[in-house]
Amino acid sequence: MAEKIPSWPKVSIHLYDDHNAEVKIAGRSHPVNHHDPRQAALQLVSEQAAQLGRPVKATAVEADGTSWPLVIHPDGEVEAIEIARKKKPIWPIVVAFSLAGVLIAGTTLWLTVLRPKGPPPPPKASPTLPALPPPSIAPDQFSARPVPPGWTPKASWTVDIAANSQPAVSPDGSEVAVLTQDKKIAVFDTEGKVKWQDKVPSGVDAPVYTTIDGKPVLAVANDDTLYYWAGNGAEAVEVALPNSSTVQFFGTSPLVLLASNAGASVVSGGELKPVPNQPRLSTMLLAEGQKTLMARYEGPLYWSEPGQPLQTLELKPPKGVKDVERIVAASPDRVLVFWKAAGQDMVVPAVHSSADGSPKATCAAANVNDSQNWQWLPDASRKVAAWGECLINFSTGKTSLYPNFRPLSVTGTTIYGSVNSKLVTVTPGGKSRTIPTDTARPWGVAGPHAIVVHDDVVYALDKP
Repeated sequence: MAEKIPSWPKVSIHLYDDHNAEVKIAGRSHPVNHHDPRQAALQLVSEQAAQLGRPVKATAVEADGTSWPLVIHPDGEVEAIEIARKKKPIWPIVVAFSLAGVLIAGTTLWLTVLRPKGPPPPPKASPTLPALPPPSIAPDQFSARPVPPGWTPKASWTVDIAANSQPAVSPDGSEVAVLTQDKKIAVFDTEGKVKWQDKVPSGVDAPVYTTIDGKPVLAVANDDTLYYWAGNGAEAVEVALPNSSTVQFFGTSPLVLLASNAGASVVSGGELKPVPNQPRLSTMLLAEGQKTLMARYEGPLYWSEPGQPLQTLELKPPKGVKDVERIVAASPDRVLVFWKAAGQDMVVPAVHSSADGSPKATCAAANVNDSQNWQWLPDASRKVAAWGECLINFSTGKTSLYPNFRPLSVTGTTIYGSVNSKLVTVTPGGKSRTIPTDTARPWGVAGPHAIVVHDDVVYALDKP
């Protein structure tokens, strides 16, 4: 039964003493003060289950810290999730009961708990995702718009996705993740076979491939919860988000920014860990694992990590300049900096390593009023990038200027952009090619397929 129940919303019941408890549902806290806090907490969860029209999973935590996995039904019935252990019985012998939406005055229902002394042994295996009906997958022809250069209109597989959503292609190009129209997240291999899927609540943002605890995961977030999956059929880890917070994926790992500049947290072990030691007048840029990169307007950079002293990182100037105009932005392994140049309102845009502060690429001097509007667009493998009109090849460290170029997307080492309202493709240092303005631009390349979207349908285009 338990394996067929979706992993959301995350529900926990914390029993503090004979009269007090706390129920958390999708990160929202519900304090309980009652002569029987178990009964009142279970009623609260069963009401949530009734709203969903299905049972929900919950974790009950005793006052001594011992926890037990449960399934709570809309009618108030409570089941223990069977977990292989060295001794038995563990939790619980639960008396099934019906609450009928309200507590019946004068009636007291007790849960009988039989458990051995000492902490319970850990489960032998992680919970796995429920089996769900797969989405409809079929080959098709992409005829609505011109195909990107190097690809054919033949799509070996297609799938409908949620309205106004977008797919995510894993950094290694081995899989594609989408939100489906029936409120699921589905992950496909390069040939369109479903690898795994799970139900998700309404209002989640598009999926993002990121890393948590040093491992690649797939993540989505809504206003109150961050969900992430390690793949291979493992259930989602759910992290409750503070009110009015936002999740930022600029770095290799998520960074949770609190409202009103009240700080930030990184994600580790399924929990939020506050970012410590933020220097005054500094801005948080991104997270890489448990480390957070911060900067003051004119430098320096800082790396902050829970439990570690703050690390200061000084920028090394490129040749011919010495003073920082300002730090502009950052992405994985990279920091964008304007250096003061000779001439009024002139700057030298340079890309630096966020590890040692050294310059990795230096663009030609540009007017700050123009370059401050340049968009930064690196490829996933960090081999090439476009910073507005400045095209960068990190393999050689060389840059080239493409006047009036506005980058739009990058696939491999091919950069798509516009020049005077015309759509072009270009590689750094190479010649540009004008293409039809309504050409479909790939979201990424998965194996032998370019992944494009039109009218809420993903197409996996074939090579010639």
